[in-house]
Amino acid sequence: MMSSATTTIAPEVLWAQRPDELYITINAPDVANPEITLTKDQLKFVGLSASSGKQFSVTLDFLKEVDPEASRQNLNSRALIFVIAKKEKGEAYWPRLLKASAGKPHFLKTDFSRWKDEDEEDEVDAPANDMDMSNFSGMGGGGMPGMGGMPGMGGMGGMADMMGGMGGMGGMDMQALMAQMGGGAGGMDFSKFGGAGDDAADSDDGEDMPELEEAPSAPAS
Repeated sequence: MMSSATTTIAPEVLWAQRPDELYITINAPDVANPEITLTKDQLKFVGLSASSGKQFSVTLDFLKEVDPEASRQNLNSRALIFVIAKKEKGEAYWPRLLKASAGKPHFLKTDFSRWKDEDEEDEVDAPANDMDMSNFSGMGGGGMPGMGGMPGMGGMGGMADMMGGMGGMGGMDMQALMAQMGGGAGGMDFSKFGGAGDDAADSDDGEDMPELEEAPSAPAS
């Protein structure tokens, strides 16, 4: 009689490295809610495949320490991909991935598609060609929060008030000037500039000009 218990198996694990990073791929398809734990010494994964019903589990005890805060992950329908930061940067390549030296586990293989030899000096620091880092998320408490962007340089409104107090600009039309400089800075309200050109014009119009006296008529010849 067959047991109804689900058999747990180790998934295929591929790995490659750079001087500062480890590239680890766990081939476990259709795992909806994987349990992933990364510490400075270990990566642990447990997950159930929705398509095959296989229960996957693997624990990788690293040869040296890693930095969970600087590491990233990308989980898709075919595999779990990790870019794990080494704690010690710029050192020689690790001779192996795991701490145990009694032979490589049957599930662990070299990822030749991402491997670069250490003596390939011109390319060894480059990331794997097929990795789009925009798809990766942080593993150590979340990634860096967004910087909010710079939509239209809207924060320059205060500059308008400052410029408004700079009188005596010789009738300069600020709106026309900014238009010549490429359409003006987005979000800048030119109504706050105080209308330097109009003020100058109003000042000229408001001066009291002496009335012109009529020239005496020339004597009749």
